[in-house]
Amino acid sequence: MTIRDQDIVQIRTAKADRLESIYLPEVIKGFGTTMRHFFTSFGAGKTSKTMQYPEVRREDLKLEDGGMEVKNFRGFHRLNRDEQGRVKCVACMMCPTICPAKCIHIEAAASPWDDREKYPAKFEIDELRCIYCGMCEEACPVDAIELTQAYDIVGLSRSEMVFDKEKLLRIYDETVAKKPM
Repeated sequence: MTIRDQDIVQIRTAKADRLESIYLPEVIKGFGTTMRHFFTSFGAGKTSKTMQYPEVRREDLKLEDGGMEVKNFRGFHRLNRDEQGRVKCVACMMCPTICPAKCIHIEAAASPWDDREKYPAKFEIDELRCIYCGMCEEACPVDAIELTQAYDIVGLSRSEMVFDKEKLLRIYDETVAKKPM
């Protein structure tokens, strides 16, 4: 099928005049925007939005609505436990499949419990590769993996930042103990 001449639309851009060709008006407009933001962010009692960590921690900041917790913040992962204290994961492989960073590694084994077929014999998350998108949390059918509010876990080597099943369950124990009941 050929394109007819009447179906073709010619687009011509307007020629820039001498002042527009050196971009001076746009540079001045940009500088004006920068100065406006500078003076409105420091004027009228407002302060910088930068958090002075570690002197000021995220938990210490008062939100504008009076709350203390940021609901959409995603920190390090944890593996949740079920009512019997076992790992809640059923090794369905949904989280490593959907992970865009490919930072989750699971090795499934036959479950020693009667209520499920599989469980993760090995569960690792490379926190340095993770982009904290939350897709693993959304994909999990049993709510076994969760992103917490914890953000200050450090490691001195790359291997320390690969969280295994035991460390992820330890983070669960620590974060659930901190939660107000």
